[in-house]
This record gives sequence, structure tokens and C-alpha cells, in this order.
Amino acid sequence: MKKYLMAIVFSGVVFAPAVMAKTLHVVASFTIPADMARQIGGQYVDVKSLVGPDGDPHTFEPAPRDSVALAQADVVIINGLGLEGWMERLIQASGYQGKVVVASAGVTPRTMISDGVKITDPHAWNSLANGVIYARNISESLQKADPEDAAAIRKQGEAYIQQLENLDKQTLAAFAKIPASKRQVLTSHDAFGYFGDEYGVKFMSPIGLNTDEEASASTVAGLINQLKADHIHRYFIENQTDPRLVQQIATAADASPGGELYPEALSTAKGPAATYQQAFELNVRELLKSMQ
Repeated sequence: MKKYLMAIVFSGVVFAPAVMAKTLHVVASFTIPADMARQIGGQYVDVKSLVGPDGDPHTFEPAPRDSVALAQADVVIINGLGLEGWMERLIQASGYQGKVVVASAGVTPRTMISDGVKITDPHAWNSLANGVIYARNISESLQKADPEDAAAIRKQGEAYIQQLENLDKQTLAAFAKIPASKRQVLTSHDAFGYFGDEYGVKFMSPIGLNTDEEASASTVAGLINQLKADHIHRYFIENQTDPRLVQQIATAADASPGGELYPEALSTAKGPAATYQQAFELNVRELLKSMQ
């Protein structure tokens, strides 16, 4: 009987640390930083994305359950650069008192002039060089929030960053083989500015940085004329936006569909772009195919 009791006690001593292991509750504003946190944090994190798969972070409207999720979070991750106009009010309403991690911290912002006003492009993750900055910021934040597992999280983060850096080199090499005259694309809204700057691709769109903007008749007419003049014969829709306007413009310019891109929202787990890397690889593959 004593041996049996000792075995129970010993078993409790051995396995108690595993039972008590800390799981970080991470809340991210949308699917891309959420996926990065999952890839880096692995078994040490439980991640919720406020904006779900195929959701638009520009026009998202929080629900009461989102405030509850924030109140229970150990780490909150946002993109920054003005993307989540709704996030500050939501954090205040939730009562969350912890640090808010800005994934884009350290990125050199891309700016443009819209209606005479200088605005910041928030879509920095569409450059893999910036994606590496995001990953480093997220990895460091998770390590600080979970010192006990920091070494393991750091190792997972370094491996993930290496994958992004390798993909960046491959992407640079692939687009370098395409003549500049063919590296021109029509998309639904202006989400690929950082991508275009890094990989030498010219993107045109009827709508600016925010999907809730409306294109003027003069903008649409000018875009149609430019597409015809530059002999651009492919257009792309985006998974999180209404495709009708870009389809109308493409029809008027005699352009044919090139596929669906994932610039700011991942697909569901069963979809073709369930992770940041999968989405980026899909975008590159579809764009290159249209330029052949």
C-alpha cells in the first residue's frame, strides 16, 4: 500500500509542471499577425484573431465578445500604421491594462497623397522584409510575456524568420526575371504598395488604401485609359473586397481575370491561404503567372 501511495505522490510531482504549464492568451487584430503569433508561439499560445478569415480589417465592426476576449488576454497585437481605427476604443471598453504590441514597429512607413492629404500605407506586411520585422516584434513580445518558455519561443521565432528571409530571396529572384513592362497589375484596392516597392511591380487600383473609399468617375475613366495605353490585360480580385468595380473596369479595358489575391486577410484553415506564408506564396505565384 505504501508503495502504491508513493507512486501516486511521485506521479503528481512528475506531471504537475506539465499540467501547470503557462499558455499565453493572445489576441491579434486580424489574421496575419494572429498567424505569425501561432507560428512563433506554437504550443505555448492560444491565439484569437478579432477579424476572422476573409474579413476586412478596414471596415470591421467589433462585437461584445471581442471586448471579452481582450479583457482576458495576456498579449494584444495590432498592426499599427493607422489600420485599426476601431481598436483603441475597443481596448478602452474592454478594460485591458496590458501592453499593446505594435507589430509594425520599426518599419519604414510608405506614404502617399490622397485628396491633398499625406496618409500612411498600413499594408506593410506585404513586403517580406517587413514581415521579418513583424515576426521579430511578435517573438520578443511572447518571450517577455512567458519567460519560462522564452528560449523555446525564441528558437521557434528564429526558424520562422529564416523561412521568411528565404522566401523573400526567392521572390526577389523570380520577379527580377520578368521584364519591367510586364510587371503591371490591376487590383481592387491599393494594398500592394510595399510589395510593389520591394519587388518592382506596379499596381493600379480604383480604390485607395481603405476599402470603404469610393472611386470617382474620373478616377475610373482615367484608370481604364491607362490600362489600355499600357496594354495591361489581367486583373485580380481580392478575397476580402467586393470584386464588382474592378471587374467593370477590367471589362471596359478588355482585361481578363488573373485570379484571387490575399493582400490583408487569410483564408479559412481549409482554404488555399491559411497562413501568412501560404498567402504570400499564392499571391506571388498568381502574379507571376499573369506576367508570362
